[in-house]
Amino acid sequence: MFRNDYDTDVTTFSPAGRIHQVEYAINAVKHGSACVALKSQDYAVLACVMRKESESELGSYQEKLFRIDDHMGIGISGLIADGRVLCKYLRTECLNHKFVFESPHQVGRLVKELSDKSQVFTQTSEKRPYGVGLLIIGYDTTGAHVFETIPSGNYYEYIAQAIGHRSQSARTYLEKNYKEFKSMALGNLIEHALKSLKGASEKKLTKHNVAIAYVGKDKEFTVLAGEKLAPYMGLVEDVEMKDASEEKKS
Repeated sequence: MFRNDYDTDVTTFSPAGRIHQVEYAINAVKHGSACVALKSQDYAVLACVMRKESESELGSYQEKLFRIDDHMGIGISGLIADGRVLCKYLRTECLNHKFVFESPHQVGRLVKELSDKSQVFTQTSEKRPYGVGLLIIGYDTTGAHVFETIPSGNYYEYIAQAIGHRSQSARTYLEKNYKEFKSMALGNLIEHALKSLKGASEKKLTKHNVAIAYVGKDKEFTVLAGEKLAPYMGLVEDVEMKDASEEKKS
């Protein structure tokens, strides 16, 4: 029995009870560049490593952080095209909700609607699962939120989470420090997000290949990239130099 006999569509189960198309979509998320999210009581932060399709100086880095509404945004890992489709869906839902109810969409409710949409694509033969994982941050009347959605249609809420290639290194860092996040200021959260990305990146982090986004109490969703990110990158570089000097002394 060969895998190829059972992976032509999402309605065919293998003899082991597996749906290979869904597994392929989940693996696509693992091959995307790393993305991390963490939150405190009042703020939520996204950080991602951006890849360059070409090493040429003329090439640009791929955008991975997207604004959904003033109170919500996403970071994606996996197939960027699929991520843009889901981004458009989320923006449309937020716009419709604001038009009908004159209030922002609840973050958790919108994540559930998105996961329902993703799940439909795992049980219809003429469709395929979305090959993208999302980290969704938002702030509403119930506080700051970090959600993860995966191609199978499952979703989870976290204090901190990382997805993508080499994300285990970032998760290990977050697991060691997450207890401190609850009462942290925004600047400290951003610093921790950048530190967690260090081990998940194959190249040195710079203001060009990293992007940060945040949202929170009295703060709309904002993306920091390029020169806006320089002060925070300086903090991380200072810590790296301090750690290196301590290692030499020991």
